Amino acid sequence: MRKQNFEVKNAKISQQFDTLKKTYPEGLRRRLNLSWSNWGFGLEPLADSAKRLEKAGLSFIELHGNHYGPDLGYKPDEIPKILGDHGIGVSGVCGMFSADNDLSSNRAVHRQAAIDYLKREVPFTQAVGGTYLLVVPAAVGRAGAYDAMEFDRSTETLRGIADLFVKHKVKAAIEPIRSAETSLTHTVADAKRYIAALNHPGVAHINGDVYHMQSEESHIGEALLEAGEMLVNLHFADSNRCALGQGSLDVDTIIRALYALGYNSEGKYVTFEPLGPGGDPYPAMYGKPDPAKLDALVLDSVRYFREREESVVSQ
Repeated sequence: MRKQNFEVKNAKISQQFDTLKKTYPEGLRRRLNLSWSNWGFGLEPLADSAKRLEKAGLSFIELHGNHYGPDLGYKPDEIPKILGDHGIGVSGVCGMFSADNDLSSNRAVHRQAAIDYLKREVPFTQAVGGTYLLVVPAAVGRAGAYDAMEFDRSTETLRGIADLFVKHKVKAAIEPIRSAETSLTHTVADAKRYIAALNHPGVAHINGDVYHMQSEESHIGEALLEAGEMLVNLHFADSNRCALGQGSLDVDTIIRALYALGYNSEGKYVTFEPLGPGGDPYPAMYGKPDPAKLDALVLDSVRYFREREESVVSQ
């Protein structure tokens, strides 16, 4: 029987992985760095979140970029103690861009709000030891474009503040998001075009998200290989945006693609972000946490990923 198109692509990635395994087996010894994006935990105290991640065997957290105003958000001098008590380090910060702080907005006040937000969030990322800050070119939760000039406004606005990333040694990671949630930058190819148009050393990396990729890319594994060295973080959830193992995501092929990229190295992260289905996940950041459900969500996701990783690498 002739293989389906996605099966042909899967086979090519498997071949790349098998070649790596035969020619450079030491390249498979280190496992992928796992992290968790905590903004989906809602209003839970950070110490409680850190305790949960420690119990699940995680060493990294992607912090909620919650500095929406000068008097809001995490205090950088408090973070090392809270996380250090549980052996957790900061991988990066999840930048949050809504219609209120939209790099592409046709209202100058909202673009200025995005600039001011980055002026708070980039130094914070450096202060807590994060290596990247996720940046979304247009508001999440607004799928309809304002006009045909969004791309130009977004790149112009970000370019004007991009030196900040270089100054603080933080990687701006552009995240492609599905077209149901935002009006710009839906694929890895779109992210690369955006980065090329911006043309600044401070903005040169990509934050992938397998949930968005399954909607917008023809094949997730191929898209990861296309991102290549630019990929610095990959958000992970199952096909239904729930705990890993509860959907139909082809986790094994993604793992093979990541190892083929040499992604199992320092400064590269697989970050769980199971937010549940829906068009606008931002309300989750203000949700009342259910500790028992969150415990199961984290433990099940991490356990399933490590099981699949060992199966792929050791077979």
